[in-house]
Amino acid sequence: MANDFAFEMAASAVRFGAGVTREVGADLAEQGARRILVITDPVIRRLAPVQVVLESLEAHGLSARLYDRVRVEPTDESFLAAIQFAEQQPFDAIVAVGGGSTIDTAKAVNLYTTYPPADFLDYVNPPIGMGLPVPGPLKPLMAIPTTAGTGSETTGVTIFDLSRMHAKTGIASRRLKPTLGYLDPENTRTMPPEVAASSGLDILSHAIESFTAMPFTGRPLPERPALRPAYQGSNPISDIWSLQALRMVSQFLVRAVDDAGDDEARAQMLLAASYAGVGFGNAGVHLPHGMSYPVSGRVKQYHAPGYAADHPLVPHGISVILNAPAVFRFTAPSTPARHLQAAEALGVDVSGARHQDAGAILADRITWFMQRLKTPNGLAALGYSSSDIPALVEGTLPQHRVTKLSPRTAGPEELARLFEEAMVAW
Repeated sequence: MANDFAFEMAASAVRFGAGVTREVGADLAEQGARRILVITDPVIRRLAPVQVVLESLEAHGLSARLYDRVRVEPTDESFLAAIQFAEQQPFDAIVAVGGGSTIDTAKAVNLYTTYPPADFLDYVNPPIGMGLPVPGPLKPLMAIPTTAGTGSETTGVTIFDLSRMHAKTGIASRRLKPTLGYLDPENTRTMPPEVAASSGLDILSHAIESFTAMPFTGRPLPERPALRPAYQGSNPISDIWSLQALRMVSQFLVRAVDDAGDDEARAQMLLAASYAGVGFGNAGVHLPHGMSYPVSGRVKQYHAPGYAADHPLVPHGISVILNAPAVFRFTAPSTPARHLQAAEALGVDVSGARHQDAGAILADRITWFMQRLKTPNGLAALGYSSSDIPALVEGTLPQHRVTKLSPRTAGPEELARLFEEAMVAW
């Protein structure tokens, strides 16, 4: 089979500036929307961003119905609950106010209420689901992030825990991209430091993974252009966004975590999240994310500090970053120059560095950030042990959408070794 020869850059519409949340009502009114479904979670519901949105909608004569039961790290059940609520309430547009969990839930609501499938898994990525294409355009979705991490406001991907599998999966289509992302630094002011750290580390891994992913020319040629995947592999345009996101993380992440009053750092991290989102939304992520899904899905008792969840929770950024040092030591021999470039963007002096040391250099820099931001010291700190590795491997293997983008193939034996290395970070 011939390999692909092209990649497609799907641009993301974002608006940046302190106070832009107040403009959402005017935007929707100009589009002719009248009935707005506002989606958020119970914590954000009580904070200023939701109030600003509701006031903006009211000021422009728009009717708002609020759904505030989004689950942090959503599941198929929490998606279905939101979908069922939306089905009972006709709407013209959606406003998502919150982190990646909220924006991803809104994407699912938009899809499943517009084009209801015969089975919930019809749109879900194979081999877990059928991977059916989204049939047509969706309703307007305005995404207002309150964390600086997932970049979900720029991507056509929605991620959730499939409860019976104890692992994450997702749906990917360019049609899922929000209509407009509002990057308002005012909305990240209330982030607890632990949330700022986890979401910032997610940006870091997004950017490295997309920059080191298999090149787009390594994929099989699709039968027709419409079947070219959203996650295409590293490419010259995504590379620019990913490297710049790393430079911004290097300069501003620690500052943003240490001082919520550092307006410049918070604003730059919000931009970095979208930069990385544009990068990985077109190139894709690989093993750290693929391995993170069972880590999040199989958590038994760990409750993350700073998160007001009523269930055991490993925040997404933590589940990703704990696997990252082991992965990049493993993948570096495939493209050592790229791994060194990533380390350089993160502030490492790589002049004179040997290619055979690329993995160790990048892993050490990631570990520095983990230690500085007080992340758990490896998977063992979340309650995992070597006896859990077979189940973690089993949960990673079906994540073809991301694992197949690894620049170095990782089968069951390789994954088991990587999970073992990730048990203790330093």
